[in-house]
Amino acid sequence: MTAGLPDPAGFPDCPVCAYRITGTARLCSGCAGRTLQPVAEPHCPVCSQAVVPGRQCSNRVCALSEAERGFSRVDAVAMYSGALRDKIHKLKYDGKTGWAMIFGRLLVGWMESHPDQMRGVDHVVGNPTHTGREPIQHIEAIMDAAYTEDVTRAFPLSAPGAHRLVKQAETARSANRTLDEKRAAATAHAAALTWTGDTSDIKGATILLVDDVFTSGSQLQHVALRLRATGAADVRGLVLARVPWSG
Repeated sequence: MTAGLPDPAGFPDCPVCAYRITGTARLCSGCAGRTLQPVAEPHCPVCSQAVVPGRQCSNRVCALSEAERGFSRVDAVAMYSGALRDKIHKLKYDGKTGWAMIFGRLLVGWMESHPDQMRGVDHVVGNPTHTGREPIQHIEAIMDAAYTEDVTRAFPLSAPGAHRLVKQAETARSANRTLDEKRAAATAHAAALTWTGDTSDIKGATILLVDDVFTSGSQLQHVALRLRATGAADVRGLVLARVPWSG
């Protein structure tokens, strides 16, 4: 840090950090990177899960062709563990809205530091939650924060309140369900989504689909297939946290 200025508090002590309000995406993502569990090396180039050198990824979705899988790859800011898991839950289930700002910074910081993965992206959209979700539409809150933190407008994020992908109908949640139930829930979720505005701008587009966590990829798969059926040429994923795959 610059002489005379305090050091960042470090993740997850963001609420008491001197840069909680004024911190940039680069500052906050660099700070968080010191304590978050990084994506393992080596990892699967499709789903970011740790792999044993010389062996194939055990995630069944990675064995599918891209046309069947729907998405080309998914990247993660970090692994789903420890404080990151806890703070995602604080936002998602307790409605602690301050974490949306921090997560928005982490996403923009990742995008700034990965220009190759961002090259050619036409739309950055969140995997939407139902408009009536309680206590908060956490994905929309994170995406609104990311737009605000992208002060140079370097990335094709939608302005707050103008999300391109929306979910008007509530569907069954997939948490704590069997694999077949999770797949059924993912299918229903994707079917409930709508691309707002002029649908011609999705034709031939590369879309970066943002979510909070990624486990098996079933929901991302069905949303990506829906977007490709609407005309998208490529769908990539970016998540805050990659849940270790045990399948």
